[in-house]
Amino acid sequence: MAREADRKTVLGSVWLREEPAPVRAQLSRDDIVLTAIKVLDREGLDAFSMRVMAAELGTAATSALYWRIATKNDLLELVVDTVLGDALIPAEGDWREQVTAVVQAAYQALWEHPWAAQLLPTHAGLGPNYQALTERVQSILNDAGFKGTHLDSALSAIFHYLIGSAVTDSAWLSVVRRSGLNELRWAARSADRMGVDAAHLAAYLNRESTAGPEARFTSGLRVILVGLRPRQIS
Repeated sequence: MAREADRKTVLGSVWLREEPAPVRAQLSRDDIVLTAIKVLDREGLDAFSMRVMAAELGTAATSALYWRIATKNDLLELVVDTVLGDALIPAEGDWREQVTAVVQAAYQALWEHPWAAQLLPTHAGLGPNYQALTERVQSILNDAGFKGTHLDSALSAIFHYLIGSAVTDSAWLSVVRRSGLNELRWAARSADRMGVDAAHLAAYLNRESTAGPEARFTSGLRVILVGLRPRQIS
């Protein structure tokens, strides 16, 4: 029994242990993951639990949930990596244009599922889609002439910016959603307390604004990529 428990908890990640053997069950692991994404999009991360998932799947399918995915953390690792699969898109142009296309696709995927950005600090990094995303950007940089520790540093700068931006923007969005107000009304009622101009705050939060999250992300990514030059640091 102790050895079996060790196998279930080894190294703290669902990606570091084997998937359970197939059983006679109504749902596959992919079915459960897609249902979890639907629930998270609707309910948010704070309200998410395995009990909520069991209710969503129905009594007949509840046992399949635990046969396929043992814990909430396992399920969260699976869903955030699935979301990042949307970033694995074709990219053309020079190396900066290719990196921009891939990283913007990742940011877009995280914006569409803001709960996924909240999970990045604790539930990302080992899944196949995250690894493929990292390897894709690394390959583009390597082909452009980045080598050695300079390649590692450039890759870190890009991914730290992606994750930091996604987490920050998700945090703002979560605050607004918890208020029950739209962005414009929230900004109008919150600006004075924050000591800022309401119109500027509304623009900062508005996805369509030239001062909004997507525009800021694109501009900041451009600054980083313009500052990078292929070379090797020994």
